[in-house]
This record gives sequence, structure tokens and C-alpha cells, in this order.
Amino acid sequence: MDVGAVLIAITGVAGTLGGALLTQRGADRAKKRELEMAHAIQEARENREIRRSCYTQLHREARQFATALSRHLYVMRDHAVGREDVSALEGAKDAYRDRWSEALMIAPDAVIVPAHELNEALNGVYGQIKRLEQGSPRPGETSRSAAEAQHALWSLISVMREAMRRDLGVTVDAGARATRRPPLAASSNPTALTSDFTEPPNGLLE
Repeated sequence: MDVGAVLIAITGVAGTLGGALLTQRGADRAKKRELEMAHAIQEARENREIRRSCYTQLHREARQFATALSRHLYVMRDHAVGREDVSALEGAKDAYRDRWSEALMIAPDAVIVPAHELNEALNGVYGQIKRLEQGSPRPGETSRSAAEAQHALWSLISVMREAMRRDLGVTVDAGARATRRPPLAASSNPTALTSDFTEPPNGLLE
């Protein structure tokens, strides 16, 4: 038997098997990369949906808390605060607090920073209103100052909302933003709210 021919044959078989093995390994690696990429895409999609849900609820509860603060000011102005009035305000505060606690564990810093500023402002207005309700305001705290602080909450809510939209990738570009309808005069003019508390009846709050 020709030893050279045998060696050539063995080398050919080995090369064929080796090539097939390398091809299979390459295919396995490509499939693994595809699976990893698909998993990363799915995880990113799920994370975005979790943030979207959290943001939607936080935005809603922040607006409801701000509205509850405004309502409580009117209650304090118009008549004695009842148990149901206190319950309504505390319920709005608790619902907001739960959503804020959730956001702290989910949202990136770009959202947390404006959301934290809003959180501080909401709690500040709440504290001021409760001190007025209890008849122990700090120097300079009046129904008007509380109304002004409550009105300022809406711009902070808007800043937080824009940060959330940017994080979700849904914020419109600068050109489109310029075409938005301007806010209604009642919501953009502090006088619309604070004038109701300039001279409260019977000196209830001043």
C-alpha cells in the first residue's frame, strides 16, 4: 500500500471533518449571538413597558395629589375641614407616595432628578396646607402663599412628564413642540388661583 496515498486520504478526511466541525461551531456561535440579541431586545422592551406603566401612574397620581391640595385649600377657605376632606387629601398623598417609591427603583437619573424636585414641592405644599389647617403656620405662610406654591406644581409636573417622554423615546422634536396649543389662560395665570385666596372670608386662613 502506498503510504503517501494513505496519508493524503487521512488528511483529506480529517480536513473534511475539521471543516464541518468548524462550520458547526460557527453556526452555534451565530445562533447563540442571535438568541442573546433577541433576549436583550425583549428585555429592553419589557423594561420600557415597566417604565411606561410606572411613569403613567406616577404622572396621574402627581396630578391628582396637586388637585387634591388645591381642593383642600378651597375647603379650608369655605368651611371647616371635615373628616372626609382630610381622608381625600391623605388618600391622594398616599397613592402618590406609593408610585414615587416605585419610580425610585425603576427610573433613571434623568427622570429621578425632576421627579425629586416635584416630590419636594408637593410635600412642601402639603406641609404648608396642613400647618394652615391646624392653625400653626410658619412665618410668611398664608392661604395666598400656599395657593402660589400649589400653582407652581403644574410646571414641575410638566418638566417631569417631558423627562419621562424622553426616556421612553416619545418626545416630539423641537419644531413639532413649537406647534402645540398654548395652555389655557386659567392654568397659565397664577392670578386665576391665588386671587381666590387674597381675602378669605372671615379671616379663616390669613
